Amino acid sequence: QVQLVESGGGLVQPGGSLRLSCRAPRMITNVFNPKHIAWYRQSPGKERELVASITSTRATNYADSVKGRFTISRDNSRKTAYLQMNNLKAEDTATYYCNTLSATNEPQCTWGQGTQVTMAS
Repeated sequence: QVQLVESGGGLVQPGGSLRLSCRAPRMITNVFNPKHIAWYRQSPGKERELVASITSTRATNYADSVKGRFTISRDNSRKTAYLQMNNLKAEDTATYYCNTLSATNEPQCTWGQGTQVTMAS
């Protein structure tokens, strides 16, 4: 099963920034490049929610709650997607996951362990 690897989370002050990375070490470049990639997040007791997505042509889409604060990008040469998170808020505290998307925008890969983002109180 293909699995993506998330990293970059941590403890941050409200208003601070973090950049998350999503690598696809087991995916060859020719497979990664056409994939649409998405970031999700899940807080305790809540459903996993879609945060941002990027297509193979770099068209992007964001949840209303993060528009203007988060930026998704990708570097195909590194088989990596990123999520730049600025002006972080308490409600952004969650475990963040990435995945590739099918033609019907369903997550395709086995979920990884995610990376934890926590706002300092």
